[in-house]
Amino acid sequence: MNWRAHGSAVLLAVALFGPAANAQTAPGKNDALYLYQGADRQQRLVEGARREGSVVFYTSMATTESMPLAQAFEKKYGVKVELWRATSDKVIQRVVTEARARRFSVDFVETNGPELEMLAREKLLSEIYSPYIADLPAAAVPAHRLWVSDRLNIFVVAYNTNKVKREALPRTFEGFVDPKWKGLIGLEATDAEWLATIVKLWGPERGMAFFHKLADMRPDIRKGHVLFSELVAAGEVPVGLTIYSSNAESMKRRGGPIDWAPIEPVVARPQAIGVAKNAPHPHAALLFADFILSPEGQELLLSMGRVPTSTKVKSHMNNFSYTLIDPVTVLDESAKWEKIWNDLFMKR
Repeated sequence: MNWRAHGSAVLLAVALFGPAANAQTAPGKNDALYLYQGADRQQRLVEGARREGSVVFYTSMATTESMPLAQAFEKKYGVKVELWRATSDKVIQRVVTEARARRFSVDFVETNGPELEMLAREKLLSEIYSPYIADLPAAAVPAHRLWVSDRLNIFVVAYNTNKVKREALPRTFEGFVDPKWKGLIGLEATDAEWLATIVKLWGPERGMAFFHKLADMRPDIRKGHVLFSELVAAGEVPVGLTIYSSNAESMKRRGGPIDWAPIEPVVARPQAIGVAKNAPHPHAALLFADFILSPEGQELLLSMGRVPTSTKVKSHMNNFSYTLIDPVTVLDESAKWEKIWNDLFMKR
């Protein structure tokens, strides 16, 4: 995640909305439906969604994952999914631009947690009730409940199995400042959020002491998480400290000489869903949210190599403790942490 891009997106949202955001603060027309918990809730949603006929879905999720989700939902409920896929900043820009023009087209959004937090701040999402929210870890549901995390990008340590043995890996990241790891480790160039989360978890004294020592190790810096994983699999970077588990797992499944381990502390970025406050197809939007958060939808994400948030779906990809990145930190403190990151790792 590029923190600078997040800052730009925040400015974009403010510039586009300005005073117009106040128009969105009134209770939404769909609120009663979104929060309904009656015994006939499922029947109401299915019947209403079929009457509406479709759900409009904006996402930054790759089409190799979003399309199978959409197709499974269509097959189950007979409700068409109109999918629009773009990068996360483009998704936010489109939602905000349409709302400013009072052209409410989108029903459902799935993208990075910080981007959903932007939409929540602009009063464009609504709190929902879903029985499957109870299956999520507490940290996956912010206090305002305007979005919830459906999947995770988990930072793990990946290593080339031809160059490094699993038993050689330290138990915690502090072990990687041992001189024996010099010349063997690397970082992805934009992972300031990982640094911020560890510093906040460990406290500034311990956290910053660790990162100064890590910087002194002169880790190999590479940009792009997929590329970074490929370089580990190729042996060019023997050990990657900030690899997405899904990328490493995908390459491992294809037979590459790569494996990964959840070295403590494990940091995870929430990917999240939000239901539009002024959704034109509210029954279908809420039904789609239920589907993605349900064990069925979460198992489907897992089958595609993604890490589900639900505690009902366990695999070796999420069966360990982790700390979620705080989207508020990403939005409000990006300049601070990006400067620290750049001073430590990008200017040497």
